[in-house]
This record gives sequence, structure tokens and C-alpha cells, in this order.
Amino acid sequence: MAFLGTLCLILVLTTLAGSLSNRLGVPAVIGELLIGILIGPALLNWVQLNSLVSLFADIGVVILMFLGGLESNLQLLMKYLRPAIVVATSGVIFPVVFMGLVSWLWGFSLLEAFFIGVVFSATSVSISVAVLKEYHALTTREGATILGAAVADDIIGVVLLSLMISLLASQGIQTAGKQPALALVLLEQVAFFGGTYLLVKWVAPYLMHLSERLVMASSVTIMSMVICLGMAWLADIVGLSGAIGAFFAGIAVAHTPYREVLVDHVEPLGNAVFIPVFFVSVGLNMTFDHFGSNLILIVVLTVLACVTKLLGCGLGARLSGFSMSSSQVIGTGMIARGEMGLITAQIGHQAGLLNGSDYSVMILVIILATILAPLLLKRALKRAPQERPEQTA
Repeated sequence: MAFLGTLCLILVLTTLAGSLSNRLGVPAVIGELLIGILIGPALLNWVQLNSLVSLFADIGVVILMFLGGLESNLQLLMKYLRPAIVVATSGVIFPVVFMGLVSWLWGFSLLEAFFIGVVFSATSVSISVAVLKEYHALTTREGATILGAAVADDIIGVVLLSLMISLLASQGIQTAGKQPALALVLLEQVAFFGGTYLLVKWVAPYLMHLSERLVMASSVTIMSMVICLGMAWLADIVGLSGAIGAFFAGIAVAHTPYREVLVDHVEPLGNAVFIPVFFVSVGLNMTFDHFGSNLILIVVLTVLACVTKLLGCGLGARLSGFSMSSSQVIGTGMIARGEMGLITAQIGHQAGLLNGSDYSVMILVIILATILAPLLLKRALKRAPQERPEQTA
């Protein structure tokens, strides 16, 4: 029951912060992230990131990405698949090379420097989806490229993490838990995407049609959530982010006659409870431990975390034929870090590769980059209105 009081506090404060953010012309996400920092261990320490908060946050990101899939255009995603792969690849190379190099020059060992580069190669598109939805840019060509690049980025991130684990093992460093072979992981992911095609083409339409025939209140909405949560669970099993599975579930259900009904039913559920908790949970990860002694390193890595994604993904977009302003939208849309970066940093911490001070620095930089990302994306979207005419058919 104590959690209900915590949940009430989170919902009241995020509502007020979101309203204030909108009045100030700032993405509502920023206010919700800052609430997490305010009431979390960083400042007031009223709320800690316990198992219940984490559970609601996980459901929140799944629902957010499901809604992103519902509002996406599959034809547009397929059309921009090739540039999305180019954007993702260049957006991974830049952080690994430049952040790794700077970390090595700063005094980290070669293995530690490479690991830091891998930590910051991951993108959390959940934050960007919220901003793109807020500014009605989710179904533009830039939005489609960002979403496609996020999927490719997740796969590349799994490959790099597996490679990192192999390197740790070769150095005699044990990571927590038994890690599956890279070939098996990739095979499972290929099977997942094969199953996703079947879901979009046949399974989801059949299940949604079947649910309409059930004599049960909200049966269509319930079936859509079964598909959403099931796909998120399967994605997690094969080593991908659950958010990616939920996103494809949203795309699958969007290609049925029930799309508008589900948006009306699921969006209030997510925005009323789960999604605000997700954004607050990002801020709850933040502490100011070792902040003063590592201030310069934190500033340098935060700047690099933003610049390497902006330049790397922006360059990939330019090479794919996008204009400069569109490339900035795509680059800023890929800046946010999140669950993948936090998980990778935790693996390094558990393996003893990052000590307590360095681990705190990495977590702080991930969160600072995530807070800056919506502000930079909003600015880029405002500068490129002429580049966003393509809407869902």
C-alpha cells in the first residue's frame, strides 16, 4: 500500500511539471525527468527506484513504444530502411571510436575505454518517440528513419555487448550469469523478426478479428495488450529491448480496422499511470556521488555523448540523401541513451571493469544526455518544418 502513496506523488508532480513545461514551450518529457531527479536520491530522496517503480516504468516504456507503433506508417518505415541502417551504423561507430579514444587518453585502460564507447553506442528511442508524438513528427520521413535506426541500433548494440563479454572473458573477468553464444543470439533475433512478419501479415489481424467476436467488455483492447506484452517479452528473451517488440506489436495491430479505437483506449491508460513513471524512473537513477571530483570528465563525456550521435547519425542521414536540417533532426533524435546503456554499464560494474566512482560517472552522463536530447530534438524540429510534410496515408 505504501507504493500507492508514491504513485500518487509521482502522478501529481509529473502532471504539474508537464503543464509547466508546456507553458514554457519545453517538451513535457523534460519536466517529468526533472521530477525524478528532484524526488529521487539526487536531491530530496523521497522516492527510490525499487522493484515496483521499476515494474511500472518497464510497462510504461512498453506502452509508449506500442503507441509509437500504432501511429507509425509501415510503408514509410520500409521505404527508409536502407538510410536507417546507414544512420544506425555511423551512429554506433562515432561514439565507440571517439568516446573510446578520449577515455583512453584520459587514463582508462584500452579495454575500459572500448567498453565506455560501447556503453554510449546504444540509443533509447523511447524519449524521442514521446517528443516526436508531441510535435506530430512521428509519421514523417525523419521520424521513420529514427525509428528504423533505433531497431538496427539495438541489434548492433547486442552484437557489441556480446563482443565485450567475450573480451572480458578472455581477460579472465567473469560477468554476472552465463552468456549465450553470439551466433545463437543472432539466430534467435532472425527468428524473432521472421515471427514479426507473420504477426503483421496474418496473426495480429486474425487475433483482433477473433477478439471482436468475444462477448467481453474491452475484448479488442485486451487482445491488443496481449499482443503488445507478448512481443515485448519475446524480444527480451532473444536479447533485444522489450520496447522494440512492443513497437512492432503496435505496427501489427495498426494494420487492422481497430487502430483508432486502440489509440483512444490505450493512450489514456499509458499517459495516466505508466508512462509518467517511466520518465521519472530515469531521473531516479541519478545521484551526485563523486560529482565534484569528476566534474570535468562528466562535462566532457556528456558533450561527446551528444556530439558523437549528432554527427554520426547526421552524417549517415546526409550520406543517405537527407538535407542538412533533416539530418539534424535525425541526429538529435538518436542522442537519448537509456535502458541499453544502463544495462551495459551495470555489466561492466558487476565485472569489476568500472569501479564505483567511474560507474556513477557513466550513469550520470547517460541521464544528462537523455535530458538534453528532447531539448535538442525540439530545436531541430522547429528549424526544419519544411522537411516534415510526409504524413500517414
